[in-house]
Amino acid sequence: MTTGVRRRMGVEERREQLIGVALDLFSRRSPDDVSIDEIASAAGISRPLVYHYFPGKLSLYEAALQRASDDLAARFVEPRKGPLGARLLRVMRRYFDFVDEHGPGFSALMRGGPAVGSSTTNALINAVRQAAYDQILAHLDVQDPPARLELVVRSWISLAESTALIWLDGRRIPRAELERQLVHDFAALAAVGAAYDEELAALLRRVFAKEPADGPFGDLLGRLAALAA
Repeated sequence: MTTGVRRRMGVEERREQLIGVALDLFSRRSPDDVSIDEIASAAGISRPLVYHYFPGKLSLYEAALQRASDDLAARFVEPRKGPLGARLLRVMRRYFDFVDEHGPGFSALMRGGPAVGSSTTNALINAVRQAAYDQILAHLDVQDPPARLELVVRSWISLAESTALIWLDGRRIPRAELERQLVHDFAALAAVGAAYDEELAALLRRVFAKEPADGPFGDLLGRLAALAA
């Protein structure tokens, strides 16, 4: 007969476990609705022990947010090969994978949660947005963007956030349609900006010249042509 012996976790291992447990709970309910007692129970430890590793719920929330924000920023990383439209579509699929997996936590973060307004939280959110912005510029092969291109890219990132939040509220539009629509939105925003900026127009001509007729951008042109007919 053997007796099971519970292995004692090291400090970092225990912290990582608690962050993982918190993220799992936050993926199903708003962080506001998750108590330290629930986190402790799910981790199989006592409430006082949670406070041994994190001073309070806010610090645990911020640690979980750090991991989640790193994950979300990584969703925008895409090999710079092939047509831009197809690349953006793959990025949007991964982005909505994250939103789907972490719905309540994502919504609480963007709409207001226990750590929103703190300098740490704001810095993490802004870091994700900046990472997305840098990735899009890299795909466009632009290092010093003109003002209108910066406006296009940052507006599109905000639109992706808003679209995801609206989708989470009832999921009334098929997710796959929204992923493609957001790629179309990027092209549309860029096209409007290009109408006022020749530098941006020249960039778009180079991008569109590499797009296949059956790609996301070609699909948008077909839909617009049908609308105008």
